[in-house]
Amino acid sequence: MSHGWEPQTRLGRKVAEGEISDMETALNSGLPLKEPEIVDQLLPGLEDEVLDINMVQRMTDSGRRVKFRCVVAIGNRDGFVGYAEGRDDQVGGAIQKAIGIAKLNMIKVERGSGSWEDRSDQPHSLARRTKGKAGSVTVELIPAPLGLGLAASETVRKVLELAGVENAWTKSFGNTRTTLNLAKATYTALENASQARGPRSLRTQEVSE
Repeated sequence: MSHGWEPQTRLGRKVAEGEISDMETALNSGLPLKEPEIVDQLLPGLEDEVLDINMVQRMTDSGRRVKFRCVVAIGNRDGFVGYAEGRDDQVGGAIQKAIGIAKLNMIKVERGSGSWEDRSDQPHSLARRTKGKAGSVTVELIPAPLGLGLAASETVRKVLELAGVENAWTKSFGNTRTTLNLAKATYTALENASQARGPRSLRTQEVSE
């Protein structure tokens, strides 16, 4: 049991009682993942990567308010990855919020041995070609043979690395300078590749702008 965690959901109780002991079973249980502690319990040692920090200004009745928006990806470099954005008055708070939400957006990435010319039994690439879209950005991920590495821009590469994808070709279209959409499109492509479970709506902190 994690320190003083009192599960509030059915899935949380099953995890706390040891009835569900791995992340894949939790995701396939059909029960909603609503507590970040479930992920802490089942996937200890997750890594997180802050992909983007932006200052967002809003006019309110009391004047201009500044918040920070952080884009974060998390993963165990072995088939599980999450993505989210968080907002707060402080950078640190925005990062922590984003990490918490990313845990609730955790997905299992279906990995494969790459391309037909590659007979490796180690799942180092993608199982199939896949696409994801966010805003004007489309990211296409293509299985690649062992040894190619990640032919990807920095943002796309970071998300794939956290997911445990080591070899892939990638193509990006649209306004790819927007880190937020590039990261989200990459995450969506990975989610689309794992069609075993129906697509879920990505959790965000606020209604997307």
